[in-house]
Amino acid sequence: MPANLTPEYFQAEKRYRQAKTPEEKVEALEAMLSVMPKHKGTDRLRAVLTAKIAKFSEESQRRLSTSRRGSAYYIPREGAGQVILVGLPNAGKSQLVATVTDASAVVADYPFTTKAPSPWMMKFEDVPIQMVDTPPITDREARSYFSNLLRRADLLLLMVDLSQKPLEQVEAIIAELGSLKIKLRGHREQDNEFWMLEKKAIIVGNKIDLDGSKKNLLRLESRYGEEFPVIAISAAKGDGLEELKREVYKSLDIIRVYTKAPGQKDLGEPMILKRGSTVNDAAESIHKDFRASLKYALVWGSGKFDGQKVKREHVLEDGDVIELHI
Repeated sequence: MPANLTPEYFQAEKRYRQAKTPEEKVEALEAMLSVMPKHKGTDRLRAVLTAKIAKFSEESQRRLSTSRRGSAYYIPREGAGQVILVGLPNAGKSQLVATVTDASAVVADYPFTTKAPSPWMMKFEDVPIQMVDTPPITDREARSYFSNLLRRADLLLLMVDLSQKPLEQVEAIIAELGSLKIKLRGHREQDNEFWMLEKKAIIVGNKIDLDGSKKNLLRLESRYGEEFPVIAISAAKGDGLEELKREVYKSLDIIRVYTKAPGQKDLGEPMILKRGSTVNDAAESIHKDFRASLKYALVWGSGKFDGQKVKREHVLEDGDVIELHI
């Protein structure tokens, strides 16, 4: 089957050939992937590009981790997903991180208290999710490293102060992201340059407990509610945090699957899979040899009845328990 590649693909390919740094190469390769038609004729090329992205991303991360300033901005992904907090000064990012994790972040009323990205772990039920506090996106000293940081993220939280013109804050954040070649999935007005990298986002309206915030929340929901999830919280008082955690988990497009040995009840920690994963995918996540020798599985949860025998292609759901037989 022919690949039927588009003019946009060849433009991105030209940028790849002209790229000097690993970061520029990754950006161009991701653009090539984003505009490539999805069918059997492009499967092999897609795999080649994905391998190149992995190679140059590793090279980029190695450069960052060994540079004096860059090491602070290289955050290895941990847990079920990496969530980056993005906002203007004094939106409450550090307060949120301190409240939902065991962080010892500096929380103050003056701007630019966060000087470098710092990762912490948040728990949604039994799922650990990495939350990364960052300097304000308008901090010019951090700008040269923000792009790499954001590009690796699984999800962005756009943090705004509901008591201080939140619509203008969102517009400013989106403009800054656009200048870093980050496009928000679902946003209709952002520049549609084909080389922009798409990221999922949640708008988090903080300080809902302050005067005027509820009216501003309604304006925010009216303007952006059809494009992004909008969650209202008070990081200081703890309001809305469980709803936020649930929305983060949902937006990561992941599921929990528990494995158990025959005759045992202890489930232990769940394995984290992408939504839509099959029994085959679960077996491969344990070990590729396990997948090759898998005969069938028993499933509790998404089956027609508990303990149903299912094939490799059975699509798993959040909270399923599986017993793999080889």
